[in-house]
Amino acid sequence: MTLAPRFGLFMSQANKPWSQVLDEFQAADALGFDTAWLVDHLVDTDGPPEHPCLEAWTLLAALAASTSRIRLGVLVTSNTFRHPSILLKEAVTVDHVSGGRLILGLGTGWHEEEHRRYGLPLQPPPERVDRFAEAVEIAVRLQEEPRLTYHGRFYDLEDAVFEPRPVQSPHIPLLIAAHRPRMLRLAARWADQWDTFPELEGAATEGVASSLAERLRAFEDAVRDAGRDPATIRRSTWGLSDTVASDDAFESFVRRHLEAGFTDVCVVPGAAPLERLRRIAETIVPRLREEVAVRD
Repeated sequence: MTLAPRFGLFMSQANKPWSQVLDEFQAADALGFDTAWLVDHLVDTDGPPEHPCLEAWTLLAALAASTSRIRLGVLVTSNTFRHPSILLKEAVTVDHVSGGRLILGLGTGWHEEEHRRYGLPLQPPPERVDRFAEAVEIAVRLQEEPRLTYHGRFYDLEDAVFEPRPVQSPHIPLLIAAHRPRMLRLAARWADQWDTFPELEGAATEGVASSLAERLRAFEDAVRDAGRDPATIRRSTWGLSDTVASDDAFESFVRRHLEAGFTDVCVVPGAAPLERLRRIAETIVPRLREEVAVRD
């Protein structure tokens, strides 16, 4: 069975006060979107570093308590910012606060300037992926084993008792952002949802020459090699604010990516008026859902 499509808003918290972030997430919740996302950055990576940027996971807990139905997460959490066991305690807390609506988004970390500014080490890419591989294994095993002892190259846990357990079973859905071959293989092994997006200057995909279609094929091949069924794993992507410049722009963007094989499509709302987002949520999204259901 084809996974039902999901539609989300990638809203970020950069250069926004708490009141604005709260209003945006509550609006997304009320309008009926499926997912809403923050970023995990210590500075505004799209603007000057003087812009305010609230910390992602403490903010997410507040938003979880202030919404009722929408799934929410961080797209994506930088593995370089937190020890994986601490991140999982934060995540399970948000899972309980939200009543089981969290999606746990993870990535290696990439933005050199914010690491330098805040005194955080940013290892060369091969080591970052090595660390990430251990962190993902810890994230899954902590949730599924009563006690975890783990001795890796980078992380050590000794008889870690993980209570409370997550609301969601067997674990909080795990989203892995992966754009290059080795990360694609890790996502194929562990992810409940894989996320990628086109090459974008100044973002994690800068320098990634492969197209989305090529990455989709590579990911599905890697999933099969891992002994899993590609049809059981969500595949997500997102587009910038030009994707909501008009109703037609949104519909064209979504159709193109659903037809390519993605299950989850997010857009950056930017300065799109609330009335346009309401029209998209109440008119276009239901029509697209129905078309996919009929096609299946």
